[in-house]
Amino acid sequence: MKLGMHFHSVINILGLLLMFLAVSMLAPLPFSYYYASGDHSALLYSALITFLAGLTAWYFTEFNEDLRPKEGFAIVTFSWVGLSLFGSLPFLLSGAIPSFTDAFFETISGFSTTGATILSDIDGLPRGILFWRSLTHWIGGMGIIVLSLAILPFLGVGGMQLFKAEVPGPTADKLAPKVADTAKMLWGVYVILTGAQTVLLMFGGMDLYESLCHAFGTMATGGYSTRNTSVAAYSSAYIDWIIILFMIIAGSNFSLHYRMMRGNFKAYFQNVEFKFYLGIIALATVIILTDTFDMDGAGVEKSIRDTLFQVVAIITTTGFATADYENWSFGSQAILFFLMFTGACAGSTSGGIKLVRIYLLIKFVLSEIVRLIHPHAVVPVRIGKTVVNRDVMQNIIGYFILFIIIYSIGVLIMTATGMDIESSFGAVAATLGNVGPGLGSVGPTDNYAHLSIFGKWFLSFLMLIGRLEVFTVIILFSPSFWQK
Repeated sequence: MKLGMHFHSVINILGLLLMFLAVSMLAPLPFSYYYASGDHSALLYSALITFLAGLTAWYFTEFNEDLRPKEGFAIVTFSWVGLSLFGSLPFLLSGAIPSFTDAFFETISGFSTTGATILSDIDGLPRGILFWRSLTHWIGGMGIIVLSLAILPFLGVGGMQLFKAEVPGPTADKLAPKVADTAKMLWGVYVILTGAQTVLLMFGGMDLYESLCHAFGTMATGGYSTRNTSVAAYSSAYIDWIIILFMIIAGSNFSLHYRMMRGNFKAYFQNVEFKFYLGIIALATVIILTDTFDMDGAGVEKSIRDTLFQVVAIITTTGFATADYENWSFGSQAILFFLMFTGACAGSTSGGIKLVRIYLLIKFVLSEIVRLIHPHAVVPVRIGKTVVNRDVMQNIIGYFILFIIIYSIGVLIMTATGMDIESSFGAVAATLGNVGPGLGSVGPTDNYAHLSIFGKWFLSFLMLIGRLEVFTVIILFSPSFWQK
């Protein structure tokens, strides 16, 4: 069997991405020095090792061929694994997370914007390391590959293969003729929104350090906080509402934000998925509020705020917490469990199946029911006024079936490691959906530290699958993918 993969091109791009990662590792240094947290050496050594590894990979290979789809898939998958391996160095060298398995778990959870953690004493970690932990969210949120397209335009037309492989959702929305220009526009919007949230959080009493970390976690829909009790530690209605607003923004298609910034203020409400997204949030909040209203004498505003916060945090797969939803009724937990699967909008930084797929699956089922009643009727599936191509529907149905199969197998594997059934259901949903907190022993007030070594590596694999939209990773296991 002859291999049909141009490995030199793949390794060349991976080298460039590692050099970018090395430069990113220097970003926490000002906070490390300012707070005298003693982790600057670990960050510097990590950056040096990563840069030399990337430079070696780049220097001894050549990028001289257009990227085909298979190289695009390989680069995207291998880059997330490679970046997570090297990204774990600051945790290891600083001693903050001495176990390689735990360090890798924490890092891939950051880059995949999952937010599942093995840490129990977050408050006690060095400031530079905590900033790096949050920064992995921000880098992974919009996608290291999309960033590479913005700063490495020489990838040319072939770069579209990376863009399609990395951008979440059934289609990649190009805003400009050149994919590099599209990437720049998306990252521009991402930076502007992150900056705006940072400033607003500072008005609420957070310092620059905490504001940046929580803005990174919000806009990337990741959920890493600098506090053990997450956002609840601040006990601030203002901060809660700001984070709710920006979680909703982060869960929306970023092309809508770009069009709004260009003056098209109707873009949101002309978008069917966005209206469906807000409708699901409103419906879930109202239903759960009947259970949580005035719980423990919290009052009307606090009840509404906590319920809406958790609904938005779960559907956007952010995973921040202001309340322990495991104290809510089983019905309320069941709704949140369902939202772990749906995710928010395509083209957002959220994980999950994505609401546009859910919407189209519902429309498809309804059209099939009409066909059964009227066999000769022509009932196309539409989103708005646009008829959805049958190939797109087949892709969506295939994606949904594969997602459920992987989830089911994942639950069986986690129960085989000795995890109880409730926690297994929650852990697999939370990692495959890139949510973070799950149910049972991995709920919002718990962590993943107690898992077996195998369980942590398996869930790390699920985070990767979920972040890269299943097909991107699974296709690498097909023998025909590697054949010439």
